[in-house]
Amino acid sequence: MNVLENETAATLTGRDFLTIAEFTEDELMTFLNTAVALKTMQKQGVPHHFLNGQTLAMIFEKASTRTRVAFEVGMYHLGGSALYLSSKDIQIGRGETIADTAKVLSRFVDGIMIRTFGHDVVEELAANADVPVINGLTDTHHPTQIIADLLTIYEHKGKIGGLKACFIGDGFNNMAHSLMEGAAAFGMDMTVASPKGYEPDAAIFEAAKARGAKNGCAISVTDSPQEAAKDCDVVITDTWLSMGDEAEKDKRLHDFQGFQVDDALVSLAKPDHIFMHCLPAHRGEEVTESVIDGDHSVVFDEAENRLHAHKAILKCLMEKDA
Repeated sequence: MNVLENETAATLTGRDFLTIAEFTEDELMTFLNTAVALKTMQKQGVPHHFLNGQTLAMIFEKASTRTRVAFEVGMYHLGGSALYLSSKDIQIGRGETIADTAKVLSRFVDGIMIRTFGHDVVEELAANADVPVINGLTDTHHPTQIIADLLTIYEHKGKIGGLKACFIGDGFNNMAHSLMEGAAAFGMDMTVASPKGYEPDAAIFEAAKARGAKNGCAISVTDSPQEAAKDCDVVITDTWLSMGDEAEKDKRLHDFQGFQVDDALVSLAKPDHIFMHCLPAHRGEEVTESVIDGDHSVVFDEAENRLHAHKAILKCLMEKDA
């Protein structure tokens, strides 16, 4: 059966995409297989207008490079169009309720992507919209990035389950949370190493830990970067200063001392490990230039895969006759 037309893909049509935890391993694999197929079609110059004539509304309350470009270009490649809606330019920025915004946009567009602060905003938008809602990032989850990350791991390692990954840095972070959920779904060991006081959200961690146990992998938390990095196949980090944390810069730079991903730390990982970072990166803070620009780094493959992953999400959720 065509990878773009399978029974699991049919279960995704019309759904929202809010967190990784909401999807089964088969459904997540469908996103990945669809991304691989669409990437191949793009590289071969094969038109893939699966969303011909459809429109995606993109609400941005947080700045973006990769998310905006990937969704906007992705809709173009799929035969549709995307509307950039800054919260400063639409009525939601002047007090219109999220519910009313969802209901109005549902009358105009075929899907909504939002990049915002509180996860409750995305949940309320989805609860009131009649079209698929995609979480482009909140303070607690970054699921579209994780599809790109899993795709990158799959491409470079040939599998996801059975691998060992670590995340070094701020555990109370949308990347750490969504990575744990993705690792648990695929049976990949995942350790988050963060300073005391920056551990992952307890509920998200416990849920991922329980799912991981069912799938034969361990999801764990430590305050030792060295313990986390030992024998890893995949080493991941993210900025210590997420959007909204700028006022805490001096405190965070102090608190995260010892958590920089440098040559000494990655030397503890497997000789064929890959290094990942969702970008933007602050070289000299969470990672050294020698690591992010080194031979093990796949950060620009990861960045490119945002396009292919986002196209897969859009196709799976929005295609009318999947």
